[in-house]
Amino acid sequence: MIVPGGGLSPSGNRWISCRPGFFVHVRVLSRLFRRLFVEGLLALHRAGALSFFGDLTGLSDPQAFAAYLAPLRKIEWVVYAKPPFGGPEAVLAYLSRYTHRVAISNSRLISADANTVTFKWKNYRVKSGDKRSAMRLATVEFIRRFLIHVLPDGFHRIRHYGLLSSSQRKANIAKVRALLAAQPPKQEDTSAAEDVPLTRREPCPDCGGAMRIIETFRRGQKPQSRAPPQEAAA
Repeated sequence: MIVPGGGLSPSGNRWISCRPGFFVHVRVLSRLFRRLFVEGLLALHRAGALSFFGDLTGLSDPQAFAAYLAPLRKIEWVVYAKPPFGGPEAVLAYLSRYTHRVAISNSRLISADANTVTFKWKNYRVKSGDKRSAMRLATVEFIRRFLIHVLPDGFHRIRHYGLLSSSQRKANIAKVRALLAAQPPKQEDTSAAEDVPLTRREPCPDCGGAMRIIETFRRGQKPQSRAPPQEAAA
């Protein structure tokens, strides 16, 4: 969750900033998260969305489940907050790698067949030297781990609230920039590059020239372009 360090006044004519060096009390966050988590579990139990097996079968009873959660209301939850080392830009760059990319990129895949999948990963326990290693998993296990990163139906990867809500986001951002005398980000001029055909970095393995992209299509789609006919060998 990303929360701006301030907000618009009720009249919308003034920007109210948080205190310098202080955003929100950690204990307030701790107790807020604790309450929301416990109330969420009780709501799921009332809706019949929780299943219990083995020694926990008795928790299907609402009173038994409420008694089981009662000690959690007295435990102090740990919420650790600190300023980012690289500033807000580093935080947004870090989160964007999770919100705008898939769980694993194609460049990390080494091989795959019906039985096993081999891919590259970084071993952060290695303090020095090359941290990259290869991992081989059964195809079913690889798919299981990949699907952990897939959101269930009805969930959204990104939600916006408050002054960043979808209905008023553009107007609110423009108003905040005007109140803070902040310049909007510069838009790159792409008009000159529109006429330049897209090319690949890798040279042609036959002639060594730059390869030009003639079409892009998704997996499963039928390409519209055809390869030129092969010249007959002399």
